[in-house]
Amino acid sequence: MSRSAALVPACRPENLGDTGFCRAHGLKYAYVGGSMANGISSTQLAAALDQAGMLGFYGAAGQTVEKIEQAINRLRTTRNYGFNLIHSPSDPALETALVELYLKRGVRLLEASAFINLTLPLIRFCTYGIRRNAAGEIETPNRIIGKISRTEVATRFFSPPEDKFLKELVARGELTPEQAALAACIPVAGDVTAEADSGGHTDNRPLVNLLPTIIALRDRMQERHAYACGLRVGAGGGIATPEAAAAAFMMGAAYIVTGSVNQACLEAGTSDLVKKLLAGAEQADVAMAAAADMFEMGVKVQILKRGTMFAMRANKLYDYYRAYAGFEEIPAEIRTTLERDYFRATFAEIWQGTREFFQLRDPAQAERADRDPRHKMALVFRWYLSQSSRWPLAGDESRKLDFQIWCGPSMGAFNEWTKGSFLEQPQNRHAATVAQNLLSGAAVLTRLHALRCQGIAIDPRLARQEPRTREQLSPFFA
Repeated sequence: MSRSAALVPACRPENLGDTGFCRAHGLKYAYVGGSMANGISSTQLAAALDQAGMLGFYGAAGQTVEKIEQAINRLRTTRNYGFNLIHSPSDPALETALVELYLKRGVRLLEASAFINLTLPLIRFCTYGIRRNAAGEIETPNRIIGKISRTEVATRFFSPPEDKFLKELVARGELTPEQAALAACIPVAGDVTAEADSGGHTDNRPLVNLLPTIIALRDRMQERHAYACGLRVGAGGGIATPEAAAAAFMMGAAYIVTGSVNQACLEAGTSDLVKKLLAGAEQADVAMAAAADMFEMGVKVQILKRGTMFAMRANKLYDYYRAYAGFEEIPAEIRTTLERDYFRATFAEIWQGTREFFQLRDPAQAERADRDPRHKMALVFRWYLSQSSRWPLAGDESRKLDFQIWCGPSMGAFNEWTKGSFLEQPQNRHAATVAQNLLSGAAVLTRLHALRCQGIAIDPRLARQEPRTREQLSPFFA
């Protein structure tokens, strides 16, 4: 029997996602701009999303403590924002220093990324100031959103802090025994982002597989621990079109997280040259390359391949690190290529500057390198990998072939969607405009899906959500 009428309830952008997430973080929309290192997700980006009723994280990874404190100062009048804390196994002192800074300056929300095992500084942040309120409920002034792509890491975030950490904090006088008992009743992170195929650190997981798995884990963890406040799962990685946003919400995401698309926006803390390169990217124009921060562990990051040689060069450095016990063992013709094309200086010159850096930052690294030629080689290779993410920020065209630009295939999907529209041009890409297009488009697609579920035939043209200006979007966001 055919139907000629159907009931289609209203679906506004603020209806998407979990309203509990919005209440917890003081937001109007369940939309998050994720952190991108070296201040690429800038204070301007965080402020712009806050003004639009959304949440933005400052990209603190790769920044000095002094620069991060300056960013905190710039955001002091912003209502809702957060800062990144990236796992730093090669520099645990930095992780500790950042948490101390965040506690001192009253930063209340962290996006914890690239963690494999949780650490004492992270637990110190989440338990700091824990107490019972007048109603007898456990309150934690600080919150963590964990970014994960593996169930074992999500399990750690959804679990109470490990007893060994709580005992250590009590022994240090940073928690009372009573506070430690309260901390054993809460999750490290009530919100966890399932990060699928994304730019930067990624396991390249498809969102349609990862998100349901983490949601199922959430339900098991909630049943096991019976937390007073429910756990939530957000979706990130690959979200760059209204269709992707709608799909994530329909699968049960409490919120969505964008990354690569924001890097191409005006507010991003990178150069116009990078934004132009990103605007020309297609979905296949990405590759995996050796990471600077976990180089010796063989960890890789996803980067823009088109227009650079970084992926090939970074992976060759890792191959040389695995194959040779020191720089002097590398064949002479390869050493010449590295010094001429990669370093543009001699190995000895780069090592001198690198050694001076570590003598100030982490003297144990310099001392170890003096004894271990392979470690010395690794530190010099890490210098190149680290600098390659800074040359794009400055727009150093002479180093264009060495640009390390973190990017996922979602960038190509965004460019395809915006082709022929005003958003095709980088100078028109405002972060809030992009966000509102994704949310409003997802809301429309959700209503169309409700019609299909009632047997109504839909003109496919209605599903094509063309990018609209802020003025055209104003009825959705009044």
